[in-house]
Amino acid sequence: MPTTLAQILASTRAGFPALQARRRELERRAAEAPRRPAFLSGWDRRRLALVAEVKRRSPSAGTISAGLDPVAHARTYAAAGASAISVLTDGPFFGGSLADLELVAAAVPVPLLRKDFILDELQILEARAAGASAVLLIVRALPLPRLRELLAFTRDLGLEALVEAHDAAELALALETNARYLGVNSRNLDTFAIDVDAAWALLATIPPDRVAIAESGMASEADVRKAAVAGADGVLIGTALSGAADPSGLARTVSSLPRTGR
Repeated sequence: MPTTLAQILASTRAGFPALQARRRELERRAAEAPRRPAFLSGWDRRRLALVAEVKRRSPSAGTISAGLDPVAHARTYAAAGASAISVLTDGPFFGGSLADLELVAAAVPVPLLRKDFILDELQILEARAAGASAVLLIVRALPLPRLRELLAFTRDLGLEALVEAHDAAELALALETNARYLGVNSRNLDTFAIDVDAAWALLATIPPDRVAIAESGMASEADVRKAAVAGADGVLIGTALSGAADPSGLARTVSSLPRTGR
């Protein structure tokens, strides 16, 4: 049977009792963790921001790179000019871990996004302790009051959040928050189908005082240019980079593309 978002969220919640048992440890480690560069702090706004992802597999693509070395990929991305690196930390469905994030944090000075299914403050403490600069918050997984609570907690820890929407209704909810970074994911997390045209049409509706990040469905320079023309300030690319034999070429190309703006 195809994986559903409900299954992924249930798996995430199943890990909460173990996290609760480690609350004091996580609070201590988060308080003691060195500060990371702020999310997209080195971004040259004349160009697209590239958020380059470390990703072993996904429910939609299957195995992308079973033997992926997160540090080697992160170093390649950083050298190619990535504005930030996204590290998938979900284990059961994406093959990631907090250890991947910790290893990457120790290896590169680039801002890091913890990409996971964040539902609880303890996961944000984990992210801070592991070296993240930001966390992903998905509108489809969070009622608006809960989204606001997690955003506030994230800021209290000195982190940023990339708030992700897929359709117009979700984007409207995201815009009701004070999130600076808004992601538009062309992938429907209920079906995992991609509709780039519908998603990119939403980019133009994001106010210019927010940073709009296009997510999913981009495998080439032409794909990225289409997102830029639609109004993306940046792009998050996972499968095409993680699965490439040499991801540096695409990463360098994307990092050099001009930002069109909205």
